[in-house]
Amino acid sequence: MIKISQKTLDDLEFDAVIAQVASFAITTLGRAEIEQLIPYAIKKDCIETLNLVHEFVSSFDNENRIPNHGFDDITEELKLLSIENNFLDVEQFRKIAVLSITTNTLLKFFKKFHEYYPLLFESSEALEKTMAVSNQINGVIDKYGVIRNNASERLYTIRKSIQCVRTKINSSFNSALNHYNSADYLDDIRETVMENRRVLAVKAMYRRKVKGSILGASKTGSIVYIEPDATHQHQRDLNNLEFEETEEIKRILLELTAFVRGFKPLLQQYQTYLTRIDILYSKAKYANTIEGIRPEISETQSLYLKDAYHPLLLVANKKEKKETFAQTIEMTPESRIIVISGPNAGGKSITLKTVGLLQLMLQSGLLVPVHERSKMCFFEGILSDIGDNQSIENHLSTYSYRLKQMNYFLKKCNKQTLFLIDEFGTGSDPELGGALAETFLEVFYEREAFGIITTHYSNLKLLANELPHIQNANMLFDEKTLLPIFKLIIGQAGSSFTFEVAQKNGIPYSLINRSKKKIERGKIRFDKTIARLQKERSKLEKTERALKQNEVKKGLEAEKLESTNQKAQKKLQNFQELYDSNQRLIYLGKKIVALGDTYYENKRKRELMTELFKLVQIENSKKTKLSNKEKKAKIIEENRLQKEVEQKVAKIRKEKKAAKAKAKKIPPKPKHNFKVGENVRMDDGRAVGSIDKIEKGKATVNYGLFTTKVSLERLEFVKPKKNKS
Repeated sequence: MIKISQKTLDDLEFDAVIAQVASFAITTLGRAEIEQLIPYAIKKDCIETLNLVHEFVSSFDNENRIPNHGFDDITEELKLLSIENNFLDVEQFRKIAVLSITTNTLLKFFKKFHEYYPLLFESSEALEKTMAVSNQINGVIDKYGVIRNNASERLYTIRKSIQCVRTKINSSFNSALNHYNSADYLDDIRETVMENRRVLAVKAMYRRKVKGSILGASKTGSIVYIEPDATHQHQRDLNNLEFEETEEIKRILLELTAFVRGFKPLLQQYQTYLTRIDILYSKAKYANTIEGIRPEISETQSLYLKDAYHPLLLVANKKEKKETFAQTIEMTPESRIIVISGPNAGGKSITLKTVGLLQLMLQSGLLVPVHERSKMCFFEGILSDIGDNQSIENHLSTYSYRLKQMNYFLKKCNKQTLFLIDEFGTGSDPELGGALAETFLEVFYEREAFGIITTHYSNLKLLANELPHIQNANMLFDEKTLLPIFKLIIGQAGSSFTFEVAQKNGIPYSLINRSKKKIERGKIRFDKTIARLQKERSKLEKTERALKQNEVKKGLEAEKLESTNQKAQKKLQNFQELYDSNQRLIYLGKKIVALGDTYYENKRKRELMTELFKLVQIENSKKTKLSNKEKKAKIIEENRLQKEVEQKVAKIRKEKKAAKAKAKKIPPKPKHNFKVGENVRMDDGRAVGSIDKIEKGKATVNYGLFTTKVSLERLEFVKPKKNKS
């Protein structure tokens, strides 16, 4: 049986975590249950909840998201159902109907997607599925909260009569209105409504001429409000019918209440089920906020927290966009107690609280912000002594209070216990308090308890160094600035940096030297040695980080080079294929030209056709048969390569032209007005041709053997050579 005291919950600020979890609840009952949350007494129940919350978290990234589970508390309605001859009102029935529909929707969903949510399906399978309650209620009450006309035959008849009477009232009133208006007995407003009835606004001087009941008058007395006699008679009939309607509705609601009363135990189960779903939802949403996971649960007493965060600090720093430092801590039967030392404000207490709070969260069915490779176990008791516990009410000093706490620890401590003590041994004479603290620690050690303590006492550091199953640890500090790095180092005690910190804060060196002389030389040497070792460790940490960064950088560069190499190889292969293709086309072109020349000489058509057919067959035999998709892909790739080659050629030409112009420092030539018959050449060529035609900014240039169309911008004027006589 697991039992954890309220003091431990207070010391580790468990209530603050619970408040954050409760903020995600969407029902009042769910929020109230979460606010009362404490660690589970039975390990099996806790593991079951952890698995359910883990499964719920997965739904947030799943296409098949869990439907809404919101509902209104029906505790009061369930109490009223227990009273005979009592009936619920319309709104209360609507709350019950929503509860029933929501529950059955969830039950149906989990059955449909049982492969996605096996645990949630299993936990809901035993619950009875029925829509009888909601169907019966919805058959009587519509979505607007009105009793349906067909709820009973009598109600239907009454409402039909009411509608008929209201028609008569309106007809008789309109008749009277028109009659007295034409007689000019009515005021300009003509009519108004009093006591939910239409009345005539009659001028006071004509009130005796209008037959009816006076229901009131205006403030000035100039207008009298009269209900006509004909309307009044029909109104009495309407009142009687409305009373009958009310009585019939009461009867219907009584009948409906009696029906729902038979499902009271099931409705109680539905409410309990939806409350549990809301608790799981809140825990899952909180886990998302802190990136909490379900660590591996160890059957043996061992704890491995990798990259563990203090949840409250993590949430606060996220809001302020600050960095939160993770810690890695391991505790096993072979190294079950950790003694953390070092200067104040280095993170010792936060590290201790992180371990304690995460353990409380796990044992309360909450996912914890640690690395997925972390491993945790269950402790039957968690004992804590954190902060200044001076008791004003009991007139106890800090030290007296702490001695009472240690006495409590001695009674409860065993191998199934985790103890957490901040500033162990303080509150008394350092020598005597330290000796007593050492004795307490030895007892905890002998009982094989797990624990973490923070201290400045050298004798406790020495004890941790001497005993095999206790480890020293310290919070790393920068050796130059003496600022905390917030990283826990296991295996080495920490110096308090007492004199170094004093010097850094401007205390005169002469006073520091005088202080050093007042204490034993051995203690100074011991503290100096620890400080030196910490500085060395800090340097090694920095070197290790730098090496890791270089390693990562080199790895990224190697990947980049490999990627570049692969791209280059691919391009080279593609260019080779393009080159081979072009070479084949050149070969075919030469072959066809040769056949054309032969035909030109002998004019033998059959021979030409035979040779061409042979050429086609030879080329086809070299090809592999491709699908339409492969052909299309090949054509696209060839076009892409051709375009890439053209772009690169155009770029090279442009660069050459720019370089040539720069080298010769030729000023830009004046724009020439080209005319038909002039000699020209292209800006990147040597062949000279003449312009045959100019059209739309392009010229047809004749080179003798062939003609081509070229943009005027790419042409250069060539002066004709003078004939030497």
